[in-house]
Amino acid sequence: MLPKGYAELLDALKERIRTAQSRAALAVNNELVTLYWHIGRTIIEKQGEQGWGAKVVERIAGDLHREFPGMGGLSGRNLKYMRAFAEAYSDGSIVQQLVAQLPWGHNILLLTKVKKPEHRQWYVQATITNGWSRAVLDAQVATHAHRRQGKAVTNFKRTLPAERSDLAQQTLKDPYTFEFLNIAADVRERDLEQALVEQIQKVLLELGAGFAFVGRQVPLKVGRKDYFLDLLFYHLKLRCYVVGELNMEAFEPEHAGKMNFYLTAVDEKLRHPDDKPSIGLLLCKDNDKLVVEYALRDVAKPIGVAEWRTRLVATLPKKLRGALPSVAEIEKELGE
Repeated sequence: MLPKGYAELLDALKERIRTAQSRAALAVNNELVTLYWHIGRTIIEKQGEQGWGAKVVERIAGDLHREFPGMGGLSGRNLKYMRAFAEAYSDGSIVQQLVAQLPWGHNILLLTKVKKPEHRQWYVQATITNGWSRAVLDAQVATHAHRRQGKAVTNFKRTLPAERSDLAQQTLKDPYTFEFLNIAADVRERDLEQALVEQIQKVLLELGAGFAFVGRQVPLKVGRKDYFLDLLFYHLKLRCYVVGELNMEAFEPEHAGKMNFYLTAVDEKLRHPDDKPSIGLLLCKDNDKLVVEYALRDVAKPIGVAEWRTRLVATLPKKLRGALPSVAEIEKELGE
């Protein structure tokens, strides 16, 4: 027989060990990335002072490998990455306070695929905030997440308190990219919903940190009629429901009125007293931003409108993408 309270004690000790292991791993990573920065910085300084060429880096790599045979990461190629890393981050304090929180593989990915420093720093901060793996970070870079974040057309400044409107705005993107969906161009709305639910983990990654999936085709009874929400989420940071509506066509003003109605119903029937007012997210195949602004101008509920895409054309080889005619060119050829 185990003594009373033993199970609770064991669980507490396990949790403390896991926490210590995580902290130790972070500390080791921080020291390693900082070390790599110092090595890269030293190489830059000596090349500048002594005029050393590229071959010296290979010589350093060989000598270090002989001195530390059991230590990885000292290849000539990695030393060149260290040099590029130190060149990209000339301020050592930024490395220690921010960049060293990322694994070395993440940093190499950002060095090779993101050229502008301000964009690179955006991805560093987003990775730390969202806990992106290298594969997820790679996907976010490939889909230009830094250009899309906070770009949805919304009425948040008018319908939400100032302390919430900025956070809500930055929560939404435009466009949303669901390139992982294997769907036909003429897919029906219900089929799109089903495809999104089947890939809900990837959908949540694309939506961003804080989104939790509640359900699909969530029923709402208003009066004598039943209504169904395409997708319902709860946002943990905003502390509110997010009603997602999918449209297979371009945005139309009546979509805003329908969403306004849904939000009123959700706030009345689902919202807990501790929850904040619900937010609507209209995902359309296309949208005219001026039409959206006009449609949302006098709507009482907070609504954002964004496009959804599958990037079918973007999956073609680069040399073939430019060979495809645009819609305008096709219409011109047909005389329309």
